[in-house]
Amino acid sequence: MSVQKTIRREAGSIHENPVRLDIDKVEQIVEALSTDLANLYVLYHQLHKHHWNVEGAEHLTIHRWLQEAYEETEEMADEVAERIQSIGGVPPASMSALIAHASIEAEDEDVYDIRTSLEHDIEMYGDIVEMYREHIEMVDTFGDYATGEILRDQLVDLEDHTHVIHHFLEEDTLVTEASIQG
Repeated sequence: MSVQKTIRREAGSIHENPVRLDIDKVEQIVEALSTDLANLYVLYHQLHKHHWNVEGAEHLTIHRWLQEAYEETEEMADEVAERIQSIGGVPPASMSALIAHASIEAEDEDVYDIRTSLEHDIEMYGDIVEMYREHIEMVDTFGDYATGEILRDQLVDLEDHTHVIHHFLEEDTLVTEASIQG
């Protein structure tokens, strides 16, 4: 590994952008998108954890859905990172930078029953959905309609995932200990 470093763009810096967004506005947009990016990675890791640990009668259905959900979440994160870069920012990429930017916190390392895990997921999705709505309003106010469109498209997917989890959590699904014992 080379010890010589040539930094092309310093983390946290904002550069002129070819889409002609005002630098002062770009700073705020990059900060908001960096939070979205970090939150998506927190969600990605939590969904992936639940995918690994799901058990029970509905294991296969939920296992497959969680895989689709975390893969879609990773694609969303990639799109947000690329948007940050395209408007003159440097997307956070290291684990420490992502943790610093995240506004949500993942559950701990313990393994929970799938109902509890999905309840944690739906709560996290709800927090991310609310933040996306705020960021959409902000970027629209700044005239950054392209970022708004990206976030709107992702918001549809995030709300759809929330809706699916809500169905998984209905009373007539996910066999519980009480139903097994009683």
